[in-house]
Amino acid sequence: MADPIRLITASDGEQPELPQNIEAEAALLGAMMLDNRVAEDVMQKLRSEHFYEPVHGRIYDAILKLVTKNMIASPVTLRPMFEGDEAMKDLGGPAYLARLTGSGAALIAARDFAEQIYELAMLRALIGVGRELVTKAMDTSDEVNPKKQIEDAEVALYRVAEEGGETGSVKSFLQASRVAVEMAEKALNAGGGLSGVTTGLTTLNSRIGGLHHSDLIILAGRPGMGKTSLATNIAFNAASRWQRDMEDGIDPKKSVGAKVAFFSLEMAADQLATRILSEQSGISGESLRMGKISQQDFRNLARASGELENLPLYIDDTPGLTIAALRTRARRLKRRHDIGFIVIDYLQLLQGSGKSSDGNRVQEISEISRGLKTLAKELNVPVIALSQLSRAVESREDKRPQLSDLRESGSIEQDADMVWFVYREDYYHSFKKPSEPNANSTAQEHDAWNAWLQEDFKISGLAQLIIAKQRHGATGSIKMRFDAKITRFGDYIDDNRLPEQYN
Repeated sequence: MADPIRLITASDGEQPELPQNIEAEAALLGAMMLDNRVAEDVMQKLRSEHFYEPVHGRIYDAILKLVTKNMIASPVTLRPMFEGDEAMKDLGGPAYLARLTGSGAALIAARDFAEQIYELAMLRALIGVGRELVTKAMDTSDEVNPKKQIEDAEVALYRVAEEGGETGSVKSFLQASRVAVEMAEKALNAGGGLSGVTTGLTTLNSRIGGLHHSDLIILAGRPGMGKTSLATNIAFNAASRWQRDMEDGIDPKKSVGAKVAFFSLEMAADQLATRILSEQSGISGESLRMGKISQQDFRNLARASGELENLPLYIDDTPGLTIAALRTRARRLKRRHDIGFIVIDYLQLLQGSGKSSDGNRVQEISEISRGLKTLAKELNVPVIALSQLSRAVESREDKRPQLSDLRESGSIEQDADMVWFVYREDYYHSFKKPSEPNANSTAQEHDAWNAWLQEDFKISGLAQLIIAKQRHGATGSIKMRFDAKITRFGDYIDDNRLPEQYN
């Protein structure tokens, strides 16, 4: 009777320290060498580091190397690649490759073996995260930051979840066309022209068709232009539309509203809430903060607060977030609340990983912008990220922003699906205000004052949203109204043309 084939196995009588199935690894490798088509089935998900036995990981890589070169991967063609492998010598040398193919029955269950190998690797990774978490938690020195440890643990856990989990995102034309038809139906039901999440601004909706899923929108402007106000307005409009649609019994899939996650790295959550309450109650934020309100104002404030208490707008005001931590928190909000829209105020306050942020701010911003685009695609939601502009704007006669003004990195423009600039001419016009004339002023001074007043009357309260880049349509600018008292943007009503009503 022939001697049984000896493969790498766990030590007899010993409990394995980590989850493993070395026999499944050996069977899968044998199946891949018997039929190279098996490699095409498993290579999208399985990687060499998922094998518990290092020799098996190296054999797996060697098989894939030959298969990707359209060469036959068999014990014969693999043999030269393992002639000098010391670990292989302990198993009898390259002849071990032939022994792996001893059972053709493994071909039937090759995918099941691959799935089990992957799952066991995930369990080992979880054990590693748990051990590191326990080790760090046992450290009670003064430098320890428990909150930072929790953030690091969440990032590590999500990294485990993502490792090799992508089985490919190839869609048939039928699948892709169904999504396109659903978007068209959604636009039709919304009155035409709106296939994404509403901004609440009809003129903007008509130009861009709403905020599209998986899009990264950069909203930029110089300080004082109102970019945070506009982002807050849009976030509120999307959340309130969702709330209204749910109250009306509309299918969530057909709603043009969305639950919103607002990452406010600059303002505290209560300050952001004050802005929204100011917009909805018609009371200036300054009056609210200083308590300079009447009883009627307070009743209006209480009414607005009561109406908004169930608003699906979630504010995270954690300062100094890294891009990895932000993505972790966004995933958590997606899982818990099914958010459909994310706002980040603002991009330059995010931090990159330690590797990219060591003295190279341009590289760090590039990592952040790529991370935001990846987040938009991963969660399939629109992401608006606010951005600063360089001071080059102030040195020009024409203060309208340009794409070249995006601060610190050209990758922001490259990664974005849309780039918007907020521009308010009245802001700059106020700095040109001449001295108010008196009885002793000259005619020239009176003329200068009158000319300034006429121009101020013409542009006061007007704003422009410049669409400098749009992958899905044309660029251009949109006129808007801006109420500085309550920091609210609204549609500009032209006497010659009213905006279409489908917001």
